[in-house]
Amino acid sequence: MAEKTVIEAVREAMWEEMQRDPTVFVMGEDVGQRGGVFLSTQGFIEEFGADRVIDTPLAEASIMGIALGAAFGGMRPIPEVQFSDFVWPSVNQLIGEAARTCYGTNGQLPVPMVVRIPYGGGIRGGLFHSQNVEAHFFHTPGLKVVTPSTPYDAKGLLKSAIRDNNPVIFLEHKKTYRLVRGEVPEEEYVLPIGSADVKRVGSDVTVVGYGLVLHYCLEAAAEAAGRGIDVEVVDLRSLRPLDTATILESVQKTGKLLVVHEDNLTGGVGAEIAALAADHAFEYLDGPVMRVCGPDVPTMPFASSLEDAYMPTAEKITAALDRLAAY
Repeated sequence: MAEKTVIEAVREAMWEEMQRDPTVFVMGEDVGQRGGVFLSTQGFIEEFGADRVIDTPLAEASIMGIALGAAFGGMRPIPEVQFSDFVWPSVNQLIGEAARTCYGTNGQLPVPMVVRIPYGGGIRGGLFHSQNVEAHFFHTPGLKVVTPSTPYDAKGLLKSAIRDNNPVIFLEHKKTYRLVRGEVPEEEYVLPIGSADVKRVGSDVTVVGYGLVLHYCLEAAAEAAGRGIDVEVVDLRSLRPLDTATILESVQKTGKLLVVHEDNLTGGVGAEIAALAADHAFEYLDGPVMRVCGPDVPTMPFASSLEDAYMPTAEKITAALDRLAAY
């Protein structure tokens, strides 16, 4: 085992998969000579050459269209969207085409592409470098959506995504890139897409989260433990497919559910999980399903005070845990 950051784990996963499989290649804005704006492909062009590490124009629709065509032709492209805020020109290629192709061809034409998307706030990125986009893809059958929180999960899930024959939206929270460190095995391993992970076992309240806020959930759970509230923390890791069995098993044990995500409150992942609990665990609930989420404003504010007000925090989660535990 070696301690790595999230960005190091992402880089290592792509490097190893490109060494293993010559059909894997990366493409995107500044991924070549510069090594990516977050240096996720640093050193790749020297190792794999310009035919497999392709600097593209600033044209997301073209990036996804070319990647889609390459996937149709038997390649395994990893197109990068530099910031989640720039994904919108490519939505037709992703939602309108990639998500529909396997279904539309009765499984005869797979779409093995992984779209890496750095997302999220907390880095003072302002309105156009901080957006959360998961709900748009979460809503779309035909796409897999992965949201790792730790280096271990990021590497194992990315390797699985690259080997998958379905289009995968791989969301990486920018603030976790160098903030979050963890142990990563040196030997080969993969993690199954669609399997949640119980990061902390507890008996009083279930907290479900993913990405950056997962770490705030763990911090809040430790704080709550000092007041006698035993919190179980479930890391979704994948949004689609959603591991409903792990969520329901935890809720049936604790009787209380809090969902935390950074994206807007309305129509988000938390709403679907609340509906899941209402449909399948109603008789186990001892209190209302609660959510700590971003507010319903168009995007992340630029002012540091407003960004702080927008972001879920350990303090906000702790306060919600206290209210829920009181039921």
